[in-house]
Amino acid sequence: MHAPQTDKPAAPQQGDFAAIAFAGGGARCYWQGGFWDALTALRPQRPRFVVGVSAGAFQACFSLIGAGDRVRERVFRACAETKRGLDWSLLARGRSPFLVGGLFRTLIEEIFGEAEMAALRQAPEILIQVAHPPTWMPGAVAALSSIGAYQIEKAITGAAHSRAGLYLGLQPDWLSTHAARSRAELADALMATASVPPFMPIGRVNGRPALDGGLVDNPPLIRLGPVEAEGARTLVLSTRSARPLESTALRTVVRPSKPVTVDKFTVTDADGLKAAYELGLRDGEAFAKRLAAGQP
Repeated sequence: MHAPQTDKPAAPQQGDFAAIAFAGGGARCYWQGGFWDALTALRPQRPRFVVGVSAGAFQACFSLIGAGDRVRERVFRACAETKRGLDWSLLARGRSPFLVGGLFRTLIEEIFGEAEMAALRQAPEILIQVAHPPTWMPGAVAALSSIGAYQIEKAITGAAHSRAGLYLGLQPDWLSTHAARSRAELADALMATASVPPFMPIGRVNGRPALDGGLVDNPPLIRLGPVEAEGARTLVLSTRSARPLESTALRTVVRPSKPVTVDKFTVTDADGLKAAYELGLRDGEAFAKRLAAGQP
């Protein structure tokens, strides 16, 4: 399900932005769902493509096919009913005690049936960004090293744009929703792009280990470059309100109007997820009105 490596994607059909990026951020990405719903209700968008990383890729997949209400109802109900996010007995079976990975996989497989896969093929192409370790580096070593490098980068620079994994030899790759042959392939891609051990298992796509694409490029900007070089506008949905990535002449970066405080890997905080989504609704509506008024 690889994305074609082209420098000139097909022309945009409508909307303000030729390409849109959904950054990672775990549960904070429910803000993106609210922002997208409010923005597109007032100003429909039909970009050439969307690039998503980690939980942002998941948000993009269900948001672009209009499945958000159903997904959130399922997630909020499950979080309200779940009492804990850890099961230490799993260690005895050689598995991570964090439940979020297994629950996430189950959620993906429940959401994306044949109808949803068909809808994804009709929607703008979503490029799911992953990071492949060098062939000589075991996946677990790559994961621990990259996460450690990210924490150092974050402490020094604030990591408005994270690229720590690139310094260790990880390489970005993009998996296309238009090329996914089955929901199992889509699930593999969405699990891989969110792979942050020990919370999420190491992914595997096309026979290769794959980690969270945000380790090499978060927000995902690499694929926006050729579009901006043509003079087209892009939109980045960040999830950080502190030390934000700056906008440019052609790239608009939006972010929460106040910090989204929900834990990134929560499986129990339904109220926190709802608050993130509702903040996104308010911010998306405000942004759409600014666009309509011709304001930057």
